[in-house]
Amino acid sequence: MASFKSGFLFNEIAQALDMKRIYFDNAATTPMDPDVLEAMMPYLTEKFGNPSSIYSYGRESRMAVEQARRTVARLLNAQPGEIFFTSGGTESTNAAITAAVRDLGCKRIITSPIEHHATLHSAAFLQETGQVKLCFVGIRSDGHIDLDNLENLLKESDEKTLVSLMHANNEIGNLLDIERVAFICRQHRAVFHCDTVQTLGHYALDLSKTSVDFINGAAHKFHGPKGIGILYIKNTLKVRPFIQGGSQERQMRAGTENLYGIVGFAKALENASAEMESQQVKINELRLYMANCLKAAFPGVIFNGDLYGHSLYTVLSVSLPRTEKTEMILMNLDIQGICASGGSACTSGANAGSHVIQVVNPRQDLITVRFSFSKYNTREEVEFTVSKMREMV
Repeated sequence: MASFKSGFLFNEIAQALDMKRIYFDNAATTPMDPDVLEAMMPYLTEKFGNPSSIYSYGRESRMAVEQARRTVARLLNAQPGEIFFTSGGTESTNAAITAAVRDLGCKRIITSPIEHHATLHSAAFLQETGQVKLCFVGIRSDGHIDLDNLENLLKESDEKTLVSLMHANNEIGNLLDIERVAFICRQHRAVFHCDTVQTLGHYALDLSKTSVDFINGAAHKFHGPKGIGILYIKNTLKVRPFIQGGSQERQMRAGTENLYGIVGFAKALENASAEMESQQVKINELRLYMANCLKAAFPGVIFNGDLYGHSLYTVLSVSLPRTEKTEMILMNLDIQGICASGGSACTSGANAGSHVIQVVNPRQDLITVRFSFSKYNTREEVEFTVSKMREMV
């Protein structure tokens, strides 16, 4: 554990870091791996053909798209025909929830109050327009989904139901027991959509063994490009196109494909899968090291979620006593070149507060900061950040 006695080597650490920005918001987005960009570059330059064109430029691009699809399917143990490329996690969530209601006949949605807004807003819209009933599963004191309550909610109605729950919470990091939820849904003939944006590329997913109907992912969460994601649709489901106007993505999503993004997605997922086990250990050690440093520096610190239990190894949610100084901590960290967030990237620019923290830790006397890590972070960055926080507070 770092020592915070007088004489701590602030200047040496700052010099070692060369005053570069320190990035601890990897749950929002990650820096792209250089070899991912290298894989994409030919499709940004000479291999620019439209994949729908029949001449050589088009065939070359079509081959790249389908090779990327096969790569993603292989890494997820799915069928290539079950993988659809989208613009990212939000589009995929919207498409999955809409398809479950419109095409699969779901009249009820069960979700949780701590889901990403892509899920909450989509479900709320369908409720407001009279298409579904909306139910919220209970949240335990440690921030985990109450799966006994989920089972009871499914038992209480015979209406066809969509269960939409995220694999890992993007703000507090708690992991869902995806296998148990899949089993519960199977027992009650419910459709299961799992938002895996925070876990795809971080945990091994075997979709041939896990009975999930829809999952979604985004390349920029595992060192790939922004603006490209996937939607997995189980091949037993009959779903209509979710964007009309063309034959792309096997007539499911019209519009010219994001060719270089698709290539980048596959390369980033291939990289992440190859180094997954070693990075899980390394990054989790760094996360716990920061937790220990914060406990030493701030005796009143609180960690949101199940930090030492079933939790995503990249996320550390920290609450400090609210004072005039802690209320300005994110701004002051930014002035020091340290990037962190108050919650999800979708709301971190606002002062309304995180809807997740309001549920799991609703105390008004606390200020929450989320640190999230990648393979590019170091202990020196952690020590420098905690030191600067201690100076501020």
